[in-house]
Amino acid sequence: MNLISVSAKAAYLVLADGTVFKGKSFGCEGEITGEIVFTTAMTGYQETLTDPSYCGQIVTQTFPLIGNYGVNGEDGESDGSVVSGYIVREYCQFPSNFRCEGDIDGFLKKHGIIGLYDIDTRRLTRIIRETGVMNGMITPTLPAEGEMAKVLEKIRAYRVESPVPKVSVKQPENYPAQNGKYRVALIDYGYKHNIRRELVKRGCSVTVFPHDTTAQQIKDFKPDGIMLSNGPGDPQDNVQSINTLRELIPAQIPTFGICLGHQLLAIANGATTVKLKYGHRGGNQPVTDIEADRTFITSQNHGYAVVSESVPKTAGVVSHINGNDKTCEGVRYTNAPAFTVQFHPEACGGPQDTAYLFDKFISLMENRS
Repeated sequence: MNLISVSAKAAYLVLADGTVFKGKSFGCEGEITGEIVFTTAMTGYQETLTDPSYCGQIVTQTFPLIGNYGVNGEDGESDGSVVSGYIVREYCQFPSNFRCEGDIDGFLKKHGIIGLYDIDTRRLTRIIRETGVMNGMITPTLPAEGEMAKVLEKIRAYRVESPVPKVSVKQPENYPAQNGKYRVALIDYGYKHNIRRELVKRGCSVTVFPHDTTAQQIKDFKPDGIMLSNGPGDPQDNVQSINTLRELIPAQIPTFGICLGHQLLAIANGATTVKLKYGHRGGNQPVTDIEADRTFITSQNHGYAVVSESVPKTAGVVSHINGNDKTCEGVRYTNAPAFTVQFHPEACGGPQDTAYLFDKFISLMENRS
């Protein structure tokens, strides 16, 4: 039985369209503005909270009860949390699991995250699905009637500004593999740690490089392969990173990109991206591998997509498509030994149906050597 304290303080969610939800505060108290997004994942809430791709966003969980198995020191996808806020229908005060080291409320407090619960998350999700992603504010006090217009103006003006530099490492970090066979340069746009783990366990010694590492620095490192990570924000904002990848294409180094890395390499090759109405976030997105004629269930977290028709025929071909909205989910390049996907084959919390793509990356490096 999950008992929620009746003494919890009131808190409000104000959407950019003027809709107001009254709920209760948990985690840290305070006021925060962000882009409201929802994830349909039923598990993996700790991985969600520690995913750098959520930087600048207020995350809503559609699953009604969050926190029932607690949190621990091993399941994080990064060393902290950069979500702006967290919204759930109900959170569990008394989690039960043999790996549990704390509860979700304590986790939010530790990382300075403002939380809101006891609102109609189904209604909120429907609003976002029908009207598209919108900004919102979590606040402990409802603005007075005469102040609401100014508050809404502030909410609408919010934009996730330059999130990649906030979440990328500042200096290269080395993670050697036991009897490592390959040297992989992982360019960090906000990477999930399980990407590194999947590479290391396959015999790759990984060096994580900052997002602004130059093409020459990568080439001087002489990697066997390049890994382009996931990350937050609008891919077109990352002009320097796009130029770096454009310079790396002639080097013909085996390359694997995930999520933001997928989008950046596509832009570097002349493709364009578009913002989706409400994005793909959750662990139940169907993706069809065109060549294999097989559909996989994938984990995703992104608000932008590569426009399939914009991928130059001289650069590559679309390799994967989304089973729901037919958007581009992958590109196989013909002008370089490279491939990228929009989804997360390293998904921790699941599903892991597409982890074979890491083996494909290993094969690219084997063939080159």
